[in-house]
Amino acid sequence: MDPNFVRDPPAPSGPFEGQGIVVMTGATAGIGQFAAQRINCTTRARLIVGARGAQPRWGEALKLDLASLASVRSFAATVEKEIAGAKIDVLILNAALGTAPAGATTEDGFEATFAVNHLAHYLLLRLLIPLLATGARVVITTSNTHDPRTSPAPPRHADAIRLAHPETDPERDRSAFTGAFRAYSSSKLCNLLTARALAVSPLARERKLTVIAFNPGFTPGTGLGRNLPLPLRLVMQVVPWIIGRFRRINTAAHGGETLADLALGRIEPPEGHLYASIVSRELAWPDPSELAQNDDVMAKLWVDSARLVGVREAP
Repeated sequence: MDPNFVRDPPAPSGPFEGQGIVVMTGATAGIGQFAAQRINCTTRARLIVGARGAQPRWGEALKLDLASLASVRSFAATVEKEIAGAKIDVLILNAALGTAPAGATTEDGFEATFAVNHLAHYLLLRLLIPLLATGARVVITTSNTHDPRTSPAPPRHADAIRLAHPETDPERDRSAFTGAFRAYSSSKLCNLLTARALAVSPLARERKLTVIAFNPGFTPGTGLGRNLPLPLRLVMQVVPWIIGRFRRINTAAHGGETLADLALGRIEPPEGHLYASIVSRELAWPDPSELAQNDDVMAKLWVDSARLVGVREAP
């Protein structure tokens, strides 16, 4: 079977009836493109996609540059205007920058990987929370690189101030190789902690929100390594072939299919779990890393992130 083939799903189950509003980032390439295709082709939902440059093949595109907090605010305001009093049934925060060039910062002065992967999505979540319907589903794409058990360069912490301004961190990784990966894994840890913080908030209980942090697993061909130095990009082209000889690695189509089904309620999380992880193309619900389960770290990240993007601490 073609690995890029997206199969027709069974009739939708769960709370989503397929005629609501879906808002999504990261729908122009990789797993997000396949997720958007599946949503568009198997539901009657209105799909609104944030896109910086290339236009998505599915959904209505609105301008969004995640490297700019002003653009995030403008996108959120445009979404509110476009839906004209309706509510968002599904919010998918999927876009990601794999590795930024060393020392790269956004127009807001924050380290680029952390700013795009965490701060921009945190702000977008906070701005769109008032627009979420009762029973809405929020899916945030994370990564198993957040976990020392599965990561070559796991996070050392989730301190938003030090991640936003790594020059202030005396313990920062100065290696171009591991430093770039650690910036990515740290941002993905923050995505997971944000999902946990939202899930346990009084607002989530009041609105009956379903919150999922989704790890698609190692998935070649998503473009996350496009900013790596040439030698590392070549390594990333060879590694999938080597790993594929010993285990089943994920495809963008399968990851997108799973992301869509989680978002649409075709797959429900087990009681007490929100971390969905694909391993060898099988979906599991493992416990995240010890650091990702630390409630004090989670609470501090939420508060510090709010201060960095200029919103109040409470959702």
